[in-house]
Amino acid sequence: MITFDSKTNIFYLNTKTTTYAFGILEDTALVHLYWGKRLHNGISVEWTQDHEVWDENNRCVYYKSRGAKDLGKYTTHDLPLEFDTFGSADMRYPTFHALHKDGSRITKLKYKDFEILSGKPSLEGLPATYYEEGDKVDTLIIHLEDELKKVDVYLQYSVFEEYDAITRSNKIVNRGENIFVTSALSTTLDFIGNGNMDIIHLDGAWGRERTIVRNKILTGDQHIESRTGASSSDRNPFIAVCDSSATETQGNVYGFSFVYSGNFIAGVDQTPFYNTRVYIGINPFDFRYKLETNEYFQTPETVLVYSSKGLGEMSRIYHKLYRTRLCRGKYRDAERFVVLNHWEAYRFAFDEEKLVEMARKGADIGVDLFVLDDGWFGKRDNDRSSLGDWKVHTKKLPNGLGGLAKKINDMGLRFGLWFEPEMISPVSELYEKHPDWALHVPGIESSQYRFQLVLDLSRKDVCDYVIESVSDILNSANIEYVKWDMNRYISEAGSALLPPDRQGEVVHRYMLGLYYIMETLVTRYPDILFESCASGGGRFDPGMLYYMPQVWTSDCSDAVSRLSIQYGTSIVYPYSTMAAHVSAVPNHQMKRTTSFDMRCNVAMVGQFGFELDLNNCTEEELDAARNAIIKYRKLGPVFHNGTNYRLCSPFETNVSAIEFVSEDENTVICSINSKFAVANAERMHIRLQGLSEDSEYVLEDNGRIYGGDYLMNYGIPFCNNAENKSAVLVFTKKVGG
Repeated sequence: MITFDSKTNIFYLNTKTTTYAFGILEDTALVHLYWGKRLHNGISVEWTQDHEVWDENNRCVYYKSRGAKDLGKYTTHDLPLEFDTFGSADMRYPTFHALHKDGSRITKLKYKDFEILSGKPSLEGLPATYYEEGDKVDTLIIHLEDELKKVDVYLQYSVFEEYDAITRSNKIVNRGENIFVTSALSTTLDFIGNGNMDIIHLDGAWGRERTIVRNKILTGDQHIESRTGASSSDRNPFIAVCDSSATETQGNVYGFSFVYSGNFIAGVDQTPFYNTRVYIGINPFDFRYKLETNEYFQTPETVLVYSSKGLGEMSRIYHKLYRTRLCRGKYRDAERFVVLNHWEAYRFAFDEEKLVEMARKGADIGVDLFVLDDGWFGKRDNDRSSLGDWKVHTKKLPNGLGGLAKKINDMGLRFGLWFEPEMISPVSELYEKHPDWALHVPGIESSQYRFQLVLDLSRKDVCDYVIESVSDILNSANIEYVKWDMNRYISEAGSALLPPDRQGEVVHRYMLGLYYIMETLVTRYPDILFESCASGGGRFDPGMLYYMPQVWTSDCSDAVSRLSIQYGTSIVYPYSTMAAHVSAVPNHQMKRTTSFDMRCNVAMVGQFGFELDLNNCTEEELDAARNAIIKYRKLGPVFHNGTNYRLCSPFETNVSAIEFVSEDENTVICSINSKFAVANAERMHIRLQGLSEDSEYVLEDNGRIYGGDYLMNYGIPFCNNAENKSAVLVFTKKVGG
């Protein structure tokens, strides 16, 4: 619910349990006042008094007040602003910065007016959260104006009342002479006078994505950023700031998740007075966007979540919102497929006979879908050619994809296919015809990573080629799943079609082109399940989830490594979005051997599948796989739609424990896995959360009955005294208990 108190000039953005408030100062500036637990009685009429700051000469440096009227108008130095521009007295990281035709870099925006809408407008060309009929969602649009430069900015705040979330984005409109936007962040937000806060982000690299990193906020600037053209495995577009004492279950936590898949920056800028500005948005690095008269620029949105109950509650809010109001389409709510992927079994060395034999083994153990990965197109016998030539490799598949798909379908399986549509191989028919379709700078040799270049998706003709070539393949066979890969980042970001003064737009326009491609394809093929992949989990972000409801979480499928990867991912993203497969041992990345049961238990909390040659499995392992699939079909709805609690962190101990409570609260699952055995290990007690203290719960394995208070306070005894110790414990609430 959004309200405006005209007596105090304060906007209130209220969710079910939180309040976000800011006021209009002297009919000019928007000053942030509060974000935290729900305020039922509002803020004092004298709120302006709270923002006086006095300098060393005992003069008020904000505005005319308390006998300081001779000082004139307020300044913005250290003022907690909702939106800030470069060049004022505020020296912190600005929300907006532009270069004007007269050479000026100063934009002076002042408050003009506002409107409150029911529902939530979409963001043209960009992914964003959405509302459905019956949702309690309101939107506040505030108009700021620079009369001299003829620049308007519209701040959009949307409140998901029942979800306890707020979104922010900005639209910049140029009514005057041409300008160059050099910084257009989506959110800046100031916390006043708190020197005991931490910043949390998700760091990593290929094979160890989304490692949780937590540091104390210090005076000065601390930030993370991506300059790779994608959100990247190194940096995820998310930060949280929290009390230094905050834990999984207690303390104030403020989350900022950026719904975008390209270059971003996110950080904190703390003053000597311990006022902390949080900022997040498109990275200003190598960004210069020209706006001619009457053109506009729309920033992506930030999703803001506040929790007074620690990190766990923040994550649960993100999980529910992203699962149901960011993911879309047929597979948002439906249980998906148990997948068997051919890649780690045969890589490029396959033919139709091998694939059919492998699929038959998959059908025997009960998988739903067989995926043909890389190597099916052009002359693709290794990774040095053919990207962009989306035509069947007839030497490998003489009956085409249609013939193979029919054989797979006749076994009772669905058929899926791998693509890497954003890339082009220099050794390809497409590159011979259209070398200018690759991102490049004339006269400069382009970097080739994995023997490939990046297509220029800032060009509509290139985007249309991708759409139609992929569509031709999807129309040629009964394909019900697509794995959409991206195996290198952007370099030499130049476009043959953009003029010199627009080359700074290439990376953002690339992302808009990709979103255009994806929107077209998912609309054209609503019955196909699309899964995102980028050298594993290199582009696991909210922007991708808007088009593809699940992501290949990491190329590292080692069970021990996956404990940390999946745990870190769950800080923001629900387990329903994490594709997780069982692979062969010794694991091909880590060379580690783990038990088949542990590999199944770790993978089944996500979107379950297999990434190995079943022909090399023992009968005992095949039986274990069959049983795991049966168990997964029963428990999957709880893993994917239930409420998640992180009980024991693999980043802090040798044990990972996560809990899922079903929507009706009648089923409770606890997945416990040991990373490394400890000699003479202590006996741990893993305490569950979110249960009814007065209810009784039956353990499925042995029928023993436990009180909810016992499970939450005494807990489940666990001794980390063996390698690969793994258990998935299922409790059912006793009827009448």
